Amino acid sequence: MSNILYAIRERLSSLHPKERALAEYILEHPQEATRSGITELAERAGASTATITRFCKSMRFDGFPDFKLKLAEELAAPSEQQPTYQDIVAGNSLQRIVAAMEANHLRSIADTTRLLDFGALEAAVAALDRARRIDLYGVATSGIVAQDAYQKLIRIGKEANAFSDPHLQITSASNLGPGDVALAISYSGATQETLDALVCAKAQGATTISLTKYGANPLADSADIALFASSLEEGMRRGDMASRIAQLHVIDILFIGLVSSRFDAYVPKLEQTYVNVRHFRKTKGR
Repeated sequence: MSNILYAIRERLSSLHPKERALAEYILEHPQEATRSGITELAERAGASTATITRFCKSMRFDGFPDFKLKLAEELAAPSEQQPTYQDIVAGNSLQRIVAAMEANHLRSIADTTRLLDFGALEAAVAALDRARRIDLYGVATSGIVAQDAYQKLIRIGKEANAFSDPHLQITSASNLGPGDVALAISYSGATQETLDALVCAKAQGATTISLTKYGANPLADSADIALFASSLEEGMRRGDMASRIAQLHVIDILFIGLVSSRFDAYVPKLEQTYVNVRHFRKTKGR
């Protein structure tokens, strides 16, 4: 199942009856949905064209044409590029474990790349570039991703901090203001502590960016700029491995986009931190 269809399936229970009937039709007939005009789809699904437009926008598409295009792209991806995510299996050989991890990570990156909204990426890069201060929020696995982003940002001289403690997240958000950025990371998009911090930062006037799994969720809905990673990982036993790789993929894109946007300003700082770290490691015999 594609990321888009998976996100639709996840939302079924929360949809109004007309939108639920439309969603169920799309899930059962995805190829037909990509080949239909909006009026034709409305007739087949027993919905109005207004319902279809509203549904597409609630799924964070620009409209029905954008929804059709992106769903068609996902469905057209070669099946050999869409292996099923592989869970932990008792007694697996190391050779099979290595192959499974490679397949999971490659797919999470490929799935996430297909979901990228370049307009949102450009807005996020611009916000990070002009930010006076950047605070990053995330707990558990997402907190590790926030730390990775923090490490990258301070290497190019950005004033940045990463917070995993809920109280410190709110304390940080309370001290942000216009000209600052809050980047909140949560795979589910429903981690209450991270959502509270983003909402608080937004109330203080900061620009807010979310990084969540694909689809409508409270964190993405509350952010000024919503970024998405693959939403296909299920089950508790994987330890959020594929989702972490997907989130790190987006962070790497943001960082390289940021450095590339003002190469002459950021690259010398990047090189200087590398030189200094190497020098002090040598002087301490490490």
